[in-house]
Amino acid sequence: AALYPKPGLVDPKSCGAHADMNYFTFIDSSTALAPFLTEYANLGFNHEGTPFALFEKIRTLGQLAEASMLAKTKGVNTHKGANFSFALLLSATGKIIHDQKLELPFTEKDTAAIFDYVKQMTKGLISKDFAGLAQKEHLSYGEKLYLEHGIVGIRGEAELGYPALKNSALPFLRQHHNREQQTLFLLLLLHLMATIEDSNLINRGGISAWQNVQKQATELLQTFSINSSKKELDDALILFDQQLIKEHLSPGGSADLVALSFFFGRLEGLF
Repeated sequence: AALYPKPGLVDPKSCGAHADMNYFTFIDSSTALAPFLTEYANLGFNHEGTPFALFEKIRTLGQLAEASMLAKTKGVNTHKGANFSFALLLSATGKIIHDQKLELPFTEKDTAAIFDYVKQMTKGLISKDFAGLAQKEHLSYGEKLYLEHGIVGIRGEAELGYPALKNSALPFLRQHHNREQQTLFLLLLLHLMATIEDSNLINRGGISAWQNVQKQATELLQTFSINSSKKELDDALILFDQQLIKEHLSPGGSADLVALSFFFGRLEGLF
């Protein structure tokens, strides 16, 4: 949340495209979720059943975590998507730590084992969650996107074992982890904005708005690199932020993956 400047997203100086929340809302939300994050890892560490049985356990706990978050934020959805992914990945982390007797720092192989376990936990998730949609009277926006465009959002990312993290975000961090962190993570955010299927953007602006944001993020990545002027990058991102605020667009899915990237970077001793 403290990373600045993030286009369309909440940071200490901007509410982004979010009129109902600010930086302090995110602090409150994080405080509410913190005990559950520990419990996700504990559930995995102590789990002795199948990967799907662990998924069922953490989905139930995740609903309690979401209720706690919403109570703290007075109904504002700050971390619903992040809570889903952290529930999966923290429980899988606990399970792999237990089974493979892992110690810090993790190796790339250790991290890959966690993503593989999440794939086992979520096998068939999309077909289960989206079964019978054609007969359903009232569809959520995510269900409509799936039916009309085949958009699978974070469920699809989870069922594939988070390829955006495994194959893209983490290799980028491993290559450049010794560079200035704010620039590193802003470039990572842009990289994710340019590549992932961000249902937050699609929800707010539709397919064309999402594709336009992808295009602009790609163009910025062609202009800026890890060696670019920090001030010039910040200035460009502030302008991008102002544009997304006007268009009411927020790349929340990309932001969640930045947080997860930082988590795994810490586990691997990169930061």
